Parts: sequence; structure tokens; C-alpha cells
Amino acid sequence: MATSIAARFSRKAAASAFSGCRNVIASRSFATEAAKTITPSSDRVKWDYRGQRKIIPLGQWVPKVAVDAYVAPNVVLAGQVTVNDGASVWNGCVLRGDLNKITVGFCSNVQERCVIHAAWSSPTGLPAETLIERFVTIGAYSLLRSCTIEPECIIGQHSILMEGSLVETHSILEAGSVVPPGRRIPTGELWAGNPARFVRALTHEETLEIPKLAVAINDLSKEHFSEFLPYSTAYLEVEKLKKSLGITI
Repeated sequence: MATSIAARFSRKAAASAFSGCRNVIASRSFATEAAKTITPSSDRVKWDYRGQRKIIPLGQWVPKVAVDAYVAPNVVLAGQVTVNDGASVWNGCVLRGDLNKITVGFCSNVQERCVIHAAWSSPTGLPAETLIERFVTIGAYSLLRSCTIEPECIIGQHSILMEGSLVETHSILEAGSVVPPGRRIPTGELWAGNPARFVRALTHEETLEIPKLAVAINDLSKEHFSEFLPYSTAYLEVEKLKKSLGITI
């Protein structure tokens, strides 16, 4: 009797121990299978969805950037945006062409934190797209919406240009100016204020300096542009460090 009871207990103990081992093995195998399923393949494209995207296509519209144009890494270009040759768009700018076209002309520059947008249509009947022609300088923190800026103009910092406004060639808008909808700034004049008003006519020497400023900013953008090539210019600093430490290059 005692031997049969001991045999029953031993069988139960063996069965429970076997089932425990089986559960442990099953859990380990499940963990390894789960690890295998979430491990990405080596040829899989790695996307960082947390980062900011520079180029944002909207429907059939994809922003176009010329080969030698400089667009800073944290700029947002969305929809119908064209950045032409020699142009530069600096840090923090947003060019949102979801409703109409935005064009940055040859050797023009849009400086830091500018916001450029275009409406469906203009209440003045003028073109609703935003057009920045060649050799134009847009100062930092400016807001442009459905306006036209002709060649060789300067828009001062913190300026606002509303729908249908027109800045004719060889004109300067002082910092902090607000151009109301449909307002036209004639050629060769200096305007300032909120709303913008005529200040004086520009001299011939001042008009000659306008494209020179755009060219100078274009030259500066080339130095920034070289830093975002595949290897940038960091190797030059490494070579200097090796020479200072006496390491043969």
C-alpha cells in the first residue's frame, strides 16, 4: 500500500515537473520567434518618422529644387514649390504651395524663419501665386502670401506682404513694413511703415547695390551647401587634428 502511494506521488511529481519544463521551453521558443519576427531585414529601408521632412509632395505636385540651389535641412517645401538655380532658402523657412504656385527665382534668397504661402485666388483679381523673381532678398521672419516681387528688390526683416501686392523692380521695403492687399510699390522707391508708405526715391548707387547683396548671400550659401555633401568638409578638421598629434596621414 505504501509503495503504491509513493509511486503515485512520484508519477505526479514527474508529470508536473515535465509540464513545467515544457512551459518554459515553449515560452523561450515563443520569445525567440517573436524576436525573429520583429528583426528587420538588412535590405529594408530605414525611415525616421520622428524627423522633419524637407520635401513634401502633395498629390501630383512635388517641390522642385535646382541642383545648385541651397535649401537648409530644416526647411519645409510642400506642394507646388520651385527653387531655381543659385537660390537659397535658409533655416526654418516654410514654403507651402498646397493651394497655388510658389517660385523662388535665380540667385534670390529667403532668409531664416520666413513663411511663404499662396491662396486659391486673389480678391484683387491679380495672380494668386507667389512669385519671387531674380536677385531678390527676403529678410528673416517675413510673411509673403500671393504676392509678386519683381527682379532686384529687397524686402526687410519682419515684413508682411498680403494678397495681390506687387513690388516692382529696384525697390526696397524697410524692415517691419506691412503691404496691404493689392498695394503696388513703384519701381525705384523706398517704402516703410504699417501700412507701407512712400519714403523717398532710391539713388542710382542704391539700386546697383541690390543685386550685389543677393550675389553675396549666394556666395555665402555655397559654404553652407558644401557642408551637406556626402562627406562635407569635416575631413579637413580631422587632417588638422592628425597633424597636431603627429599622426601620419
